[in-house]
Amino acid sequence: MVAFAAALCTAPVLSLSAQDHNSKTQHHPWDNKSLSPDERADMVVKEMTLDEKIQLVHGAGWGVLRAGDPVDPHSNFAASYVPGIERLGIPGIDLADSAVGARMAAYQSRYATLLPSTLGAAASWDPEGAQLYGDVIGRELRAWGTNMSIGGGVDLMREPRNGRNFEYAGEDPLLAGTMTGNLMKGLQAEHVMGDIKHYAFNDQETGRDIGNAIIGHRAARESDLLAFQIAIAISDPAGVMCSYNRVNGDYACENDWLLNQVLKKDFHFKGWVLSDWGGTHSAAKAALAGLDQEMPEDIYFGEPLKQAVQKGEVPMLRLDDMDHRILRSMFATGVIDFSPYPRSVVDPFKGRDDAQHIAEESIVLLKNANNLLPLNASSIHSIALIGSHADVGVLSGGGSAQVDAPGGNAIDPHTGSAHWGETVYFPSSPLRYIREHAPNAKVEFNAGDDKSAAAAFAKSAEVAIVFVHQPMHEGMDAKTLSLPDNQDALVSAVAEANPHTIVVLETGGPVSMPWAENVQGIFAAWYPGIGGAQALANLLFGDVNPSGKLPATFAKRDEDLPHPVIAGMDLKPLPLEVETNMGGHRIRHNEMRLPAFDVNYTEGAKIGYKWYEAQHIQPLFWFGFGLSYTTYEYSNLKVEDHGREVTLTVKNTGSRAGAEIAEVYAELPAAANENYKRLVAFDRIPLAPGESKTVTMKIDPTLLSIYKEAKNGDEAKDGWDLLPGEYKFVAGPSSSTTPLTATLHIGK
Repeated sequence: MVAFAAALCTAPVLSLSAQDHNSKTQHHPWDNKSLSPDERADMVVKEMTLDEKIQLVHGAGWGVLRAGDPVDPHSNFAASYVPGIERLGIPGIDLADSAVGARMAAYQSRYATLLPSTLGAAASWDPEGAQLYGDVIGRELRAWGTNMSIGGGVDLMREPRNGRNFEYAGEDPLLAGTMTGNLMKGLQAEHVMGDIKHYAFNDQETGRDIGNAIIGHRAARESDLLAFQIAIAISDPAGVMCSYNRVNGDYACENDWLLNQVLKKDFHFKGWVLSDWGGTHSAAKAALAGLDQEMPEDIYFGEPLKQAVQKGEVPMLRLDDMDHRILRSMFATGVIDFSPYPRSVVDPFKGRDDAQHIAEESIVLLKNANNLLPLNASSIHSIALIGSHADVGVLSGGGSAQVDAPGGNAIDPHTGSAHWGETVYFPSSPLRYIREHAPNAKVEFNAGDDKSAAAAFAKSAEVAIVFVHQPMHEGMDAKTLSLPDNQDALVSAVAEANPHTIVVLETGGPVSMPWAENVQGIFAAWYPGIGGAQALANLLFGDVNPSGKLPATFAKRDEDLPHPVIAGMDLKPLPLEVETNMGGHRIRHNEMRLPAFDVNYTEGAKIGYKWYEAQHIQPLFWFGFGLSYTTYEYSNLKVEDHGREVTLTVKNTGSRAGAEIAEVYAELPAAANENYKRLVAFDRIPLAPGESKTVTMKIDPTLLSIYKEAKNGDEAKDGWDLLPGEYKFVAGPSSSTTPLTATLHIGK
C-alpha cells in the first residue's frame, strides 16, 4: 500500500523555545529524549504494575459534564481526565472538547476563540490555514494547562442534513483528509495531543448509538476510510476516537476489521484508540478488537478488564500494547517532557485576528448577478440588514463543539455557559462592521420576524442584505435541506420588494434555496466565528477578494439526495436499559433510544459530486464552486511521472489580486466501473492582476487506484490496484467546470 505521508505531507517536528521548556531533573531512564518515543514507552510499561496499567486505559468519569459525578482534583474541568502515574513521572491526560475552539471556557472564567466551522475552514482549501486553525486551538489549550484536544472530525458528508457537519471537512476524502490532517499537525506542533474522529461512518446523528452502517470494503476504503488514512498519514495523531455506531454488524469500538485490520495494520497507526464518550460495550471483545481506552469511565476497562487479563481472556501483551500506544503518543508530542505546562492568559486578540483570516478565506461567494458585489462604499446611500440577529452577532454550532461566548449569548447577554442545544450567537456584529465600511450610508436593521414588514423595510433601501440561519448541534439532524422558521418565504418577499437583494447563509451545511434565481448575491458564510462579521464586511465591500470554494455539493431538494429521508428518522424511541457509573456506584436506568436499524450505504463511494455526476442530476451548486471579484484563465495541463505529477498554468485576467483554487480530477479506466471522476490534486494559488503562475501538484497513486479484496483461493492480498488503461485528467475551477484535459495510458 502506498503511504500518504511522503506524497502529501510529513509529520510535524516538535520544538520548544527556552521559555517554553519546563526543565526538570532526570529521574528515570525514559527521561532520555535521545531515545525514540517507542523505546521510552516500552521502558515505562516494564515498570508498571497491573493496577497502573489498568488505570491508564480508562477515564476518571464524566466530571463536570454530568452533575453528581466526581471531579478528579487534578482535572482541568473539561471533557474528562485520565489520572497519571506520579511515581513514574507520567502526567494525567486532560481531554478537552475543541472541534472549533475549546469548550467549557466559562467554567473557570477562561477564554477560548471561536473559530469558523471546520466545514467553513475546508472551504478555504488552504492546508496552511488548516495548520493555523489547529495552532489556535493548541496554543489556547496549552495556556489552560490542558494537554489533549478531542476535535479532529473527518467524517465525510454523506448526509448533508447531519447535525455535526459543521465539525467536519466536507464530502471528498482528499480535501477532508488533507485539511483535517493539517489541522491536527498544527495542533500537535503546540505539544498538545490530538485525535481524529469519529472512526468510522458516524455520518448522521439520528440513531448514532444504535444505527448499523452497511457498506462494502471497497466502497469504505475509497471514501470515508480514505479520508482517515490521509489525515492520519499527514499528522501522526496521538489518538483516534472510535464512533458510537455499528459498522457491518459490530460496534465501531469493538470492530476488529476497522481497528486492527484497517487502522493499525493497513494505516500503520501508532497511537491509541479511545472510545467516544460511553461508546464502549465490552471488556475482552473490545480490547481484543483494538480498543485501547474506554472513555470517560471504567465500566468495562476497569475491574472487568483486569479480571479478563488475570483469567487469560485478554493477554497481558495486549494490555501492554494498549499502555504502550498511550505512552508513546505522550512522548511523541512532548506532553511528558514539558509537563506541567505553565498556565498563561489566552491572547483573545490574536485568536480573533486568526479566526478572521480563516473566515475571509472560507466564506464562499455563490452568486453575483450583474456584478452587484463588491458594494461601493463611496456611492451607496442606504442598506437594509434583515434577519438572524445580524445587529448583534453571528451564529455558532452547538453540542460538544459549543464554545462559550464572551459576555454570554449575544442575543441574551450575561448567560454564562451555553446549555446543551441552545442556539448561541457570538458578539461579532454585521451591522456594526457594515456601518464602519459605509459611514455615509444609512444602514438599519430589521429582525425579519414579519416578512411583510421586512419587505417594506427593504423596499426603501438601495441594497437589502438578508441573513438566514440554520442552527445545528450534536445529537440531532435536520429533517430537510430547507431553511427553518419560514425563512424561504422571508427571502422571497424581500427579493420581490428589492431587486438588489443579497443573502448571507449562516448554516451548518448545504441548504436548499428556492429563491436563488430571484436574488443578486449569495454568500455561504457557514458559522464564521468570532471574527465573522469583520470578515464578511471586508468581503462585501471588496477589501478582501472572495476565494473560498464549496467543500460540499448543494442539492436543489431532498429528493435528489441518495437518501431522501434520513435512515431511522421515522422510528420512535423506546426505553433501553443502560449502565452508568455515578460517584463510584454503578446504576442501571432506562433511557429513551431508537430501536436498532440499518443505514445502508447504497451509494457506496459515490458521495456528493460523484453521486450527482453518476446519476446525471444537476445540483444547485457543485462541489469546488466559488466566485471571485477577478477572473482566471487555465492552460497547459500536463501529466508526468506516470500520473504522479501534474502541472498547469493559471493566470489572473482581472484587475484585482486574488487567490484561485485549481482543482484536478481523474476518470479511471472502464475496468474500474466508475461513472464519475475523483479529485486527485488541488492547489491554492495567489495571483496579482495579470500575473500567471505554473504550478506542479503531486498525485498519490492511491488516489488513482481501486481497492481490491482478495477472493477465496486468490493468492493476492487485499490492497490498492492501479489498473492498466486510459486515465483522463481534467482541471479547472470546480468539479463542474474543467476546461483542461489530458490523458495518460498506464500499461500492465
